[in-house]
Amino acid sequence: MTLYAVIMAGGVGSRFWPRSRKASPKQFLRFSGDRSLIQTTMDRLAPIVPPERVLVVTHARYAEHTQQQLPDVPPENILAEPIARNTAPCIAFAAAHLAARAPDATMLVLPADHVIKDQQTFEHVVAIAAQKAQSPGALVTIGIEPTHPETGYGYIQYDIDDESGEVAAHPVLTFAEKPDQATAERFVDSGDFVWNSGMFAWRVDSIQAALATHLPEVAKTFAPVAASSDASQDDEVVVQAYADCPSISIDYGIMERAGDVWCVPASFGWNDVGDWRAFADLQETDSQGNALQGDVLIHASARCCVEAGERTVALVGVNDLIIVDTPDALLVCHRDQAQGVKNIVNHLSINDRDDVI
Repeated sequence: MTLYAVIMAGGVGSRFWPRSRKASPKQFLRFSGDRSLIQTTMDRLAPIVPPERVLVVTHARYAEHTQQQLPDVPPENILAEPIARNTAPCIAFAAAHLAARAPDATMLVLPADHVIKDQQTFEHVVAIAAQKAQSPGALVTIGIEPTHPETGYGYIQYDIDDESGEVAAHPVLTFAEKPDQATAERFVDSGDFVWNSGMFAWRVDSIQAALATHLPEVAKTFAPVAASSDASQDDEVVVQAYADCPSISIDYGIMERAGDVWCVPASFGWNDVGDWRAFADLQETDSQGNALQGDVLIHASARCCVEAGERTVALVGVNDLIIVDTPDALLVCHRDQAQGVKNIVNHLSINDRDDVI
């Protein structure tokens, strides 16, 4: 088995505005320590896959920045998308590239901007997922054992055909969209649902066959890309493929429709750092649950997350707020509304406010 890793790094991280911007999106930010999220993703892969077998799919505007952040990845392994088309075209692009370069390869696909605390368990789970992916046609996803009834994640129900407690691949029964609170509680109580992590393993021929069956329009547009292992964003064939293909996620387009789908349930300290609330959950807090960075004064306030910029930020008598201060924008939102930050970015975009996005 020859394992390649495909890092999906094309997003803009709009839920992390105003820190995440078009010019420097979430995957390039450092939330703790001196390494960015994409760099820590690369660090995590180092014991598993050598840098020459790591592909990074990103938007063309981030290709140079990605190369600067990941100097050990060969330049030809930075696959630049001319336009964003969601995860199915992203994966089809990488698969087409590998079909020309290493057609017998197994692909480990993962986002660039997650946090994983238990490296040893992560490596063990990846090994099991990759081994299961050797079965012809098998599509394997890694699920996260839920710690609470989260409404911000999709869920996967799997068949508990082995109660030994060992980490193993199980047949997937169904995928569920982000649920309401009552449904999320039912999922967690059932014991056979996991969070959808967006991490996958499959052989190149398996994912290309699935694309041909379930997303033939995507498979057709990327078929010419497989004819050249040097395909880049400057090649007309890539530009045309992205112009012609629909925008669709790999979950909706393939995983929810395919038959031979497997899940490896796991627990390795995973956090998708999907919004400011998730970021707050990763920080050290004071006795009142406040996560504070910068020059912050606080009185009679609890469970607040504050990132102060160049100014002093003072909180008095408030609870459950997220405050992010940057030179040109200030965010104040309730912790429970953190995902709504994306709506602000959409509003700014519609109104051509490129000065602050």
